[in-house]
Amino acid sequence: MSVDKDTVKRVARLARIAVSDAEAEKLTGDLNTILGFVEQLNEADVSGVEPMTAVVAMKMKMRDDVVTDGEKAAKVLANAPGGNGEFFVVPKVVE
Repeated sequence: MSVDKDTVKRVARLARIAVSDAEAEKLTGDLNTILGFVEQLNEADVSGVEPMTAVVAMKMKMRDDVVTDGEKAAKVLANAPGGNGEFFVVPKVVE
């Protein structure tokens, strides 16, 4: 797959990026190089390779599933403009 200058300008417009004609020419070559590398990756035989989430085999760190109240209400409310006990006070928005 290869891209042309019109495709680059269209993608730039969709991404809301201003691209001049000279930049579009350079990006056309850059994107074609990237797509060439992707095509090389598609040629690799990975039929015997299992999907993995990390390069090194490791177990997820587990913690006890314990319900707590967070015990941080005072810290959370410290930055609030207003509070009442352990609750935020906000202005009424619906009448």
